[in-house]
Amino acid sequence: MSLAPQSRRVTLAIAAVMFMLVLDGSILNTSLPAIAASQGVPPLALSAVVTAYLLAASAVLPLSSWLGERHGMRKIFLVGVGLFTLASLLCGLAQTPGQLVLARVLQGAGGGLLLPIGRTIALRGARKEDIVGIQALLVWPALFGPVLGPPLGGFLSTYATWRWNFLLNVPIGLIGMALLARWVPRDEPGPARPFDMVGFIGAAGGLTLFIGGVEWVSHDIGRAQGHLASVLCVLAGLATLVWTVGHLRRATHPVVSLSPFEHRSFVVSTVGGTLAATAIQSTPFLLPLLFQLGMGRDAVSAGAMLLPYFAANLGMKTVTTPILQRFGFRTVMIASGLISALSIAAFALVDAQTPWVLLISLLMVSGASRSMSMTAINTLAVADLPQHKLGASSTLAAISSQVAGAMGVAVGALVLAAMAHLGGREHLAVGDFSAAFLVVAVFNALAVVQFWRMPHQAGAEILRPRESRG
Repeated sequence: MSLAPQSRRVTLAIAAVMFMLVLDGSILNTSLPAIAASQGVPPLALSAVVTAYLLAASAVLPLSSWLGERHGMRKIFLVGVGLFTLASLLCGLAQTPGQLVLARVLQGAGGGLLLPIGRTIALRGARKEDIVGIQALLVWPALFGPVLGPPLGGFLSTYATWRWNFLLNVPIGLIGMALLARWVPRDEPGPARPFDMVGFIGAAGGLTLFIGGVEWVSHDIGRAQGHLASVLCVLAGLATLVWTVGHLRRATHPVVSLSPFEHRSFVVSTVGGTLAATAIQSTPFLLPLLFQLGMGRDAVSAGAMLLPYFAANLGMKTVTTPILQRFGFRTVMIASGLISALSIAAFALVDAQTPWVLLISLLMVSGASRSMSMTAINTLAVADLPQHKLGASSTLAAISSQVAGAMGVAVGALVLAAMAHLGGREHLAVGDFSAAFLVVAVFNALAVVQFWRMPHQAGAEILRPRESRG
């Protein structure tokens, strides 16, 4: 089942922009020591460079759908790409930590606009039979970025300069804007909808507090004291989000509509997908650390060891649609979720004596199941939704992705720090990673429990050949 040419062009252009976005987020962590050295500050002093981006993106996310409806999706998406590209240039030219943090705030604002609107544009007006192919293309940035980012960041910081981690976005952004301007058709702004200021403040504030708090916790866990403030920040964010959900349900014109949750397939794929994505986002964070700290590899060779993981992700894209058509969403999501959970748990047995053939095989199985699982989850989320709910579903999916990304790193880092503390050690050991992988695997297993609840025929409509539709 091939995509219509116009859908393929539009989706590829959007996927390229999304790849730039995800790569930027994952490439930075390995570069922070080099950035800190060039700025003459300790690496921990630059944690604001990461946090500023997350907070700005979290604040803008609830607003993006309303802006797209008010001013046109294409226009706002181009503004987001332009803002992100300009901010990347400013990051690369920054001369002080303060300048870098301000530029990262602008980057986060651009990124918060791009995440939900890009998906809405790609799915808008798509044929039912094209949805699986579109989602397969949209998912690959989230799968490949976290795998390629750390080794690429280490390579650029080691053999060139950390500034290229940001400057690399400039040509990608400019090319993306040119392709989007050419291929994405103009859309007319929708009818004026009142702006829900209360809902926006609640959603933006809750997300900022929660995601910022989770990020804060992940930095605090290695310290002997001072955890209370970060935990209170997380709890305040959760309380604010709970209150905001109640407001959005009552509001006549909510800033983010919760109507997609009226569809069972969306509920299952969002709840289960958040759990699965937490595990899937945590794995690329843990594996390079295992290879370096547990197996004695340098940053570049540790990144190279992830290539089988990346290759399997890529290879699955050629068979995703036939597998879904043959077995259906429920069976595929349960099977790929179980395989993903078991393969993540199996990493707990990896150490410096693990045979190469076995390690490569495990990486490939994990990468393939990861790819299959996320494509199925993201496709099912929109399978039963009418066109007018796609904007809201895209915003909710982007929020889920942000939460899962922050949780994945925080959970992995928390378990590592806890195991080292219990062992009375300042440095990590292989056994610490074993515990982390087992905990992360539990998140994936919990996602499978959610998938088990879905009807057997969930999403069947979009998997039927076009000629068999009524």
